[in-house]
Amino acid sequence: CQFYNQVNLYYYRGGHSDEVNAIKWDPSGSWLASCSDDFTAKIWNMKTDKCVYDFKHHTKEIYTIRWSPTGPGTANPNKSLVLASASFDTTVKLWDIAQGKELFSLVKHTDPVYSVAFSPNGDFIASGSFDKCLHIWSVKDGSLVKTYKGNGGIFEVCWNPTGDKVAACFSTNAVCIVDFRM
Repeated sequence: CQFYNQVNLYYYRGGHSDEVNAIKWDPSGSWLASCSDDFTAKIWNMKTDKCVYDFKHHTKEIYTIRWSPTGPGTANPNKSLVLASASFDTTVKLWDIAQGKELFSLVKHTDPVYSVAFSPNGDFIASGSFDKCLHIWSVKDGSLVKTYKGNGGIFEVCWNPTGDKVAACFSTNAVCIVDFRM
């Protein structure tokens, strides 16, 4: 890969000590989150080009991260911005970005967690794991709200735009859609 116009190219090196598995911009474009096989998730401030948070609470590789659709620049500006990290340690962690600390450790999966997705209003988060379970959690208090068991490992979960359905794709060539009306 070659960059032809490197005038505005930023290259961050030395932040992680192992492979970086995912990067995601927050809804306002002010923060960039990264996660790695070094068991850490990092938050980079795009105004200062510095790592401002280095979350080290996972005990195995972090496979993916996802920002909540909340905070400044979103349809839910009065709710706090949250980052979720999903790990091979079977947990999902929710991070308070304003205070730079862990809010909740979501513990119920028994195999690596491959996917997380926030509901459109930011009140819930869905997680999918190779343990065949789709869990839906409350972002407000970290409680488990619902569980659905499939017949294969889950690679991806996502919400529909109205937040009343969650889809999951499985290692058994299946896709399921779950009705989630509270």
